[in-house]
Amino acid sequence: MMDGMMGMGWMMLVWGLAGLAVLALVVAGVIWLVQSSQDRGRPALDAADEDAAERELRRRYAAGEIDQEEYTRRLDTLRRY
Repeated sequence: MMDGMMGMGWMMLVWGLAGLAVLALVVAGVIWLVQSSQDRGRPALDAADEDAAERELRRRYAAGEIDQEEYTRRLDTLRRY
């Protein structure tokens, strides 16, 4: 009679741990989904896009369309993000 009860205790422990593992996977999946959906809201700029933006900014500064203060402020903004 004792062997039957001890076997049942181990099975309860195994199923309890399996349940916790599944719960942890679900929580990790939800966190990953939330983070990935937030990243999709911000478009990723590759190096070519950044270079094109800086080239355009240099062109506008050279053409006299913007002054040095505006150029510096926009360049800092481009390089920050």
